[in-house]
This record gives sequence, structure tokens and C-alpha cells, in this order.
Amino acid sequence: MNTANKLTLLRVILIPVFLVVLYLDFPFHMFIALMIFILASVTDFLDGYIARHYNQVTDFGKFMDPLADKVLVMAAMCWFVATARMPAWALVIVLFREFAVTALRLIAAERGRVIAAAWSGKVKTASTMVCICLMLLFRSWQLDAVCVAVIVVTTIYSGIEYFLKNRDVMDWKNM
Repeated sequence: MNTANKLTLLRVILIPVFLVVLYLDFPFHMFIALMIFILASVTDFLDGYIARHYNQVTDFGKFMDPLADKVLVMAAMCWFVATARMPAWALVIVLFREFAVTALRLIAAERGRVIAAAWSGKVKTASTMVCICLMLLFRSWQLDAVCVAVIVVTTIYSGIEYFLKNRDVMDWKNM
């Protein structure tokens, strides 16, 4: 197993640790959860960099890296919904976008085409991770509202962009 895949696997292992720390109530548990989330988020950027720059791209990494990212973010967002810091409809929008873009990529792959990550998708991921960090660090309904708005807007924008730029992948006549 190469370095990039080890970092992805570390992120997968950190997800349940992150959730356990969030749900346990002990001094500084939110700060520790934040540090775990930041570490997991940094491994996301590092594993991609290492895989591309050191020729460590593997099928395992192509599958697990985006899955680990989605599970990490969804775990945090589910906790925010469970603690009434994020409305469930915001989580549904994010889930819908993730499933829709994944489906679009699967259809494209079936047709021999790869849909690379768009710039707006990278902005969505980065802004979502920053917002989650801010929400873990500070407890404020105003900040939560701003972060939810940023997450929802970037999610919707990037989802629409993926479908508009790749509308030729969909065969609307045979649906």
C-alpha cells in the first residue's frame, strides 16, 4: 500500500474517532473533534497531491478518496443536524448533490468518459470543510446560519455547473 492510500485509510479510520469524540461530553471534546477533523481534512489534500505528483494513483485511491471525503463531511453534518445546529433540509441538498454528481460520473464512465473535478467542486469542498471547522470551533447561531448558507449555495452552484458542463453525457431522448 502506497503513501497516498495510507493517508486515505487514515482518514477513514479517523471518521468514527471523530464521531465518538463529538458525542462524548468531556472537557475540550469539541477542540479535540476539531483537531481530528482538520487532520482528516489535511489528509484529503495530501493524499491527492502525493498520488498525482509521485505517480501513486490507484483504483483503490480513486474509489476510497472521494468516498472518505463524503463520509467525513456527512458525518459532521449529521451531527450538526442531530444537535439542531443545521437544518435537515440543508443536509438533504448536500446529499442529493453528491448522489446526483456521482450518478452523472457513473453514466459518463459507462460511456468511456471521465468527469474531472470542477473548480466549483473544489471550492465547495474547501468552503464546506472551513465552515465545518468554524462551526466546531464556535457555537453561534449567526455563524451556523452563515455557514449553512455558504455550504448550500456552493453545493447547489457546483451541482448545477457539473450538469450544465456535462449535459451531453445524459441522453435525454431515451429517458
